[in-house]
Amino acid sequence: MKTKKNNIGLMSVENLFLSIIGIGAVIAIWALAVQYTAIGKLLPSPLAVLERLMYTFVHPIGRKNTLLMHLLVSLKRVLIGFSLASVSGVILGIAMGRFKMIEAIFRPLFELVRPIPSVAWIPLAIVWFGIGETAKIYIIFMAGFVNIVVNTYAGAKQVDENIMGVAYMLGANDIQAFFNVVIPSCVPYIFAGMQVGLSTCWMAVLAAEMVSSTEGIGWTITAGQENGDMTQIFVGIIAIAIVGLLLAVLMRWVEKVLCRWRVRGK
Repeated sequence: MKTKKNNIGLMSVENLFLSIIGIGAVIAIWALAVQYTAIGKLLPSPLAVLERLMYTFVHPIGRKNTLLMHLLVSLKRVLIGFSLASVSGVILGIAMGRFKMIEAIFRPLFELVRPIPSVAWIPLAIVWFGIGETAKIYIIFMAGFVNIVVNTYAGAKQVDENIMGVAYMLGANDIQAFFNVVIPSCVPYIFAGMQVGLSTCWMAVLAAEMVSSTEGIGWTITAGQENGDMTQIFVGIIAIAIVGLLLAVLMRWVEKVLCRWRVRGK
């Protein structure tokens, strides 16, 4: 067992080392391309982006907010939309997976909504909710809702009916069987959907903050586009990438803690 743990630890260090090398290689190619090719007329150098990134942590982008404050505004919107998507998505996914009547009613409707990208909801969001925060949260909600429903539904369908039968034989009623068999069986699938859903919600920030925003990390990118400021655009993109990575790592850690008996891979 100790040998296995040590091997896993070495593999993690090796993967981290290789990841750093890969990122470093991309940055090096980027810097060389900007320095020695015509790409330099279109793209800022990595050093210029890093300098602007550090500058915007202290100085505001726009009227009042620094980069950190713009990130916090976007995170607030994402977490609200993601929370609503998680609760409603888990309920609908389990209900469709366990109750044939609900599946017959809602699955055709869900399959119609499923292929629609989150940006397609922008006009309807404006018509239904105006141009305030509700419209932005709705767009983010739709980005995560589909993935959570799909995975939760798959988990509810995969519940072992033999285990359900054993639970009933041991005297469990429907409620006890649901909370002691169905929910634990669905939890890994739920977390799989939530991890993908959180990523898509974070990606939808840019689309959501195109709806008459004056703050948020998505707004900093669109503002950079309007001003022709490529460095600001890259700062926003890098900030989105870093926070997205941290959110994915956090979700995997929460999954590992809550699903110790059944972790989806390493």
